[in-house]
Amino acid sequence: MEFRPCIDIHNGKVKQIVGGTLKDAGDYARENFVSGQAAADYARLYRENGLRGGHIILLNGKNSEYYKEDVRQAREALEAWPGALQIGGGITVENAAEFIRWGASHVIVTSYVFAGGEIRFERLEKLVQEVGRSHLVLDVSCRKKDGIYYVVTDRWQKFTSQPVEADLLERLGAYCDEFLVHAVNVEGTGTGVDKELLQILSKENHVPVTYAGGIGTMEDIHQIEELGGGRIHFTVGSALDLFGGSLSFEEIVKKYCEKLQK
Repeated sequence: MEFRPCIDIHNGKVKQIVGGTLKDAGDYARENFVSGQAAADYARLYRENGLRGGHIILLNGKNSEYYKEDVRQAREALEAWPGALQIGGGITVENAAEFIRWGASHVIVTSYVFAGGEIRFERLEKLVQEVGRSHLVLDVSCRKKDGIYYVVTDRWQKFTSQPVEADLLERLGAYCDEFLVHAVNVEGTGTGVDKELLQILSKENHVPVTYAGGIGTMEDIHQIEELGGGRIHFTVGSALDLFGGSLSFEEIVKKYCEKLQK
């Protein structure tokens, strides 16, 4: 179990938002924190602490006036810690290789693969051909509806018809190196982890999984460790002191990342 850091970029700034409030209309999101530092500053901090496997997420759509600035910030962060950070947000077969050339260890994909509410396996195969399975992370972030977790796309705004379940992870695991899963119902709230979702994710034994959403205390992290059998990695956003919260970045690094620093 490892701590995976994050850099979320929205409207050209590093932010932490309440995930379920993100909307393309007006480039709106309810903000928990807006940083005065650039994305590259965080990348250099993660490099100093030997943290790999973190993700950069571009939260604006490609049609947004802010998207180019999001990408500029992301490129500078990738170049500051080359080969160590993943990137997601608007990734397609047309631009995936470019982000790898800029220094991304992996590209993170959701909407391009889960298009029209269904899994587009032909697109998934093209991505594997373009960048290789070892450079691909599938984002199966989800929201609960009628008691079922469904994969959501387009910056968590649209429900697909695909439930998140063990069979899905087994099928998709043949195409990717890792899974990233935001529990969107609790993302950015600090109200506790989604235990039911973690129980589903704990059944995946072949491909690494990084969980995000609802972490507000060290006890929440301990629950991830317990429910995931020590196999599920985690990321902390709004609750981290780097982003205005109370959880100590230094404490988490010391406890969960010492082996990365040796």
